[in-house]
Amino acid sequence: MAGRRVRQAGLHLPGEPGPHNAITDVPGVEVGAVTLIEGSGPLRTGHGPVRTGVTAVLPRGRAGVGHPCAAGMAVLNGNGEMTGAAFVEEVGLLDLPIMLTNSHAVGACHRGVVDWVSAHVPQRAQRWMLPVVAETYDGFLNDINGDHVTPAVAAAAMDAARGGPVAEGSVGGGTGMNCYGYTGGTGTSSRQVPFGADRYTLGVLVQANFGARRELVVAGHPVGRRLTDDDPFAASAAVQPAGAGSVIVVVATDAPLLPGQCKALARRVPLGLARTGTSGSHFSGDLFLALSTAEQHVSGSQYPQPGDERLEQMSLVPWRHLDRFFEACVQAVEEAVLNALFVNAEMVGRDGHRVPALPVGRVLEMVRTGR
Repeated sequence: MAGRRVRQAGLHLPGEPGPHNAITDVPGVEVGAVTLIEGSGPLRTGHGPVRTGVTAVLPRGRAGVGHPCAAGMAVLNGNGEMTGAAFVEEVGLLDLPIMLTNSHAVGACHRGVVDWVSAHVPQRAQRWMLPVVAETYDGFLNDINGDHVTPAVAAAAMDAARGGPVAEGSVGGGTGMNCYGYTGGTGTSSRQVPFGADRYTLGVLVQANFGARRELVVAGHPVGRRLTDDDPFAASAAVQPAGAGSVIVVVATDAPLLPGQCKALARRVPLGLARTGTSGSHFSGDLFLALSTAEQHVSGSQYPQPGDERLEQMSLVPWRHLDRFFEACVQAVEEAVLNALFVNAEMVGRDGHRVPALPVGRVLEMVRTGR
């Protein structure tokens, strides 16, 4: 995108990021995206305009599909969807790509994961697959009922997954999303977390589509109260109420955590979101998934095998030392949301619906002067 990330713009936020300040700083994590932008003018269902896409998160990369991670999830507000959540809650594990897209493309992405795994990891496809697919609503800008996201598009996002820097803003599943009345979408950040003689990484990726303009807080400054002009949602509440839309957050770490500890980590995500101002709209589905990529869980088959009746051992961060990971999660979530806002550009979608970009210069001046 055209803009600079929040730190590059000169704002100082707490915590020490990793080298890319992204979820991909967690060793092995790969992210891919497909962005679909096509057409303009009046909505013609099935033809566009198209402002949507898919983001894929592979916790252990392509080579690690089928190898479980400890996982847990949390919900702030349930007006949204995350498939596979019941299985994650039951067994505390996941071993498939995580997909983020629009509300009406969940089925296509679910099918896409099944097809992609069957083609690329056939040994994993012999067991049932319950992919995690999460959504936020992009119907203000996008022909959301037009079936533009297909299983093939989802597969392309998984094929595109790489380590390193992650594209942010109106890209991938975040393409048609808005945040605090500005273009939002995809944002990411990471933190380095020392523990004894070791050093772990925690990273987050958000799909931000939430918040009313008046709520926006940047680096502790309530700037949204003074950014009341050029707010498309203030004038179009019948189309989409201010604050509606949803937010999905994926948290990953290489620290060895139990599933219950991952769930506790996911419960801290709303504290990071709250630092950006949101009070959690009823019309926002706020769903969070946290996972540990540490090599500690489920050796061998998930099915019982002859002669494998033996105890397994694992190392883990003691509960009494989790606070530093909670703090890192809160810090990274706040920064990821701000990154999605700061890097973005204006977008015009179906029926001429327009979402402006955050006026970064004005925001920086408000933060600098305190008024």
